[in-house]
Amino acid sequence: MDDRVVTSGGGGNGRPARQINVVLRGSEPFATTGSSPPQLESEQAPAARPLTPGDPFLDIQRELDPMVGLENVKTLIYEIYALLQISRMRSDAGLSGGSHVYHMIFTGNPGTGKTTIARIVAKLFQKMGVLTKGHMIEVERADLVGEYIGHTAQKTRDLVRKALGGVLFVDEAYSLARGGEKDFGKEAIDTLVKAMEDYRNQFVLILAGYPLEIEHFLMTNPGLPSRFPIQIEFPDYSIDQLIQIAELMARNRDYALMPQSVFKLRQHLMQEKAMSLFAFSNARYVRNIIEKAFRHQAVRLMTQYPTGSPGKQELMSVRPEDLKWEK
Repeated sequence: MDDRVVTSGGGGNGRPARQINVVLRGSEPFATTGSSPPQLESEQAPAARPLTPGDPFLDIQRELDPMVGLENVKTLIYEIYALLQISRMRSDAGLSGGSHVYHMIFTGNPGTGKTTIARIVAKLFQKMGVLTKGHMIEVERADLVGEYIGHTAQKTRDLVRKALGGVLFVDEAYSLARGGEKDFGKEAIDTLVKAMEDYRNQFVLILAGYPLEIEHFLMTNPGLPSRFPIQIEFPDYSIDQLIQIAELMARNRDYALMPQSVFKLRQHLMQEKAMSLFAFSNARYVRNIIEKAFRHQAVRLMTQYPTGSPGKQELMSVRPEDLKWEK
């Protein structure tokens, strides 16, 4: 995959960088759309350093490796790990380790892995000593916005306190800015901005949502863009990747998609993606189809074998008639 990376470090004054600015874009033809800053072609990434037993990144790698696609995201997570490791080495050598900001923005359609990656990031930061607990508090507009003046600020502050030592993950963050100047969502935004100063380095804030909506959201508060130096775009999965995800989901439950079932699913996914370009829910949509197929298979087998038990192969097989969806 031809990832594009933009990294902004410190100036030429010899001081350590205060922030890292990274924008990674997948090269899938149906990656999420939206205007982005001009990007530079990255040089070929060097081979990753071999991990030794006991390395804190081993557990993270075990979670990342089975995930389909997301190569740009995996690369960035390794970059963060490497930065933290080198910062430790610099400190041990008597050099300044710098003070980095790790608040992030995840943009992409539903079902592209944003929540899963946020949990992995929280775990990485805990293992590397950036966060004391490494837990994740997942919230949306209804959890932050109150019903009267002052209520929103209190609710938001309470959730920030719960997230201290971990990650506060705000899904569909752009919804906080939808109500205009008089909406209480703006109060939640202002409270989050203040908390990022008051609790500097005590928690990581990750905002997630559709690319265009997030871009509009960032314009609602002049202080927002500079506070999120790490921005990752989660591209839509290709059809081949969605099929791979479906087969992996089935295999993990000791099921197997028949070749005719794979063909039927592929045709449906191609049609569904073409019809719902901006609302397709990717792996989430595939998971729902597979879960329904398991139920339909169970009903079919109960009908076909009213008195006996199907053989092992039949119990595992998901046939084309088990794949059903609303027309």
